[in-house]
Parts: sequence; structure tokens; C-alpha cells
Amino acid sequence: MIRIIAGGKKHDQITAPLISEYEKRLLKPYNITWEFIEEEKLIKKLETSWPFTGNNYLIICDERGENISSDEYSKKLENAFNNSKNVTILIGGAYGFPPEIREKADFLWSFSKLVFPHQIARLIVAEQTYRAQEIAKGSHYHHE
Repeated sequence: MIRIIAGGKKHDQITAPLISEYEKRLLKPYNITWEFIEEEKLIKKLETSWPFTGNNYLIICDERGENISSDEYSKKLENAFNNSKNVTILIGGAYGFPPEIREKADFLWSFSKLVFPHQIARLIVAEQTYRAQEIAKGSHYHHE
């Protein structure tokens, strides 16, 4: 299972049905759970007590991260699952995460050189996770 922690409130009315559609298609271990924490509280929580240790593979979505292909994202998830790692993805709010938090990530993931609203970032993570699952299965959802 992939745990996604997102800064801010629950999904908005526009993205919620789209995210839900991808969630329905996800199978173990690609299935996702969401945790929503107010952005300021999330940053304070991460600065005071780091909850990701041991068997955890932490991905932080950040515009300063590495831009990778869908195939590469699929391989990162597969490697984490094969190494019995719990996958956690952090999606920040409007201001992202401070450097001391970003430095703790196993992988900093940039979707593009463009900056997206965090609601759209959530949709991208849901769709790309579904795509990663389908790439791993060898389905025809992903075209090259």
C-alpha cells in the first residue's frame, strides 16, 4: 500500500471524482490511502518528529526534484515493494517543503518544470501510480 500525505484539505469537487476513478483501479500493493494535514501543521510535525524511518521509501513531490518517466516511476515503486519497503509520498501545499525536510527524501519527484496546484498534483500522483501498476503488469494502458 502507498500512503500519500497531502498538505491542505481534502480533494476539491473537481479533482475528487477523477482521483477516485484511479483509486478504484489500483490493486495491492499499488493501492493508496490519503492523509490530509493542514500545511503548517504538517511541516511542524515533520520538523519535530520524523515519522519515516526504517523500512520506508519516502518520495517528496517537489518542483526542485528529478523529472522522470512513467517507466522510471514504475521501477522505483517495484524496487521499493521488492525490498519490502513501505512507500510514502508527501505532497506539499502552496509553499512546498523546507530544504531540511526535502533532504530526508529517498527521492525528490518533479512532475515537470511547470508548477501545479496541489489539487492537480494529487491527481497526477494517482494517475501515475495507476500507470506504474499497469506498466508493471505489462498492460496496454501505457503506450510508448
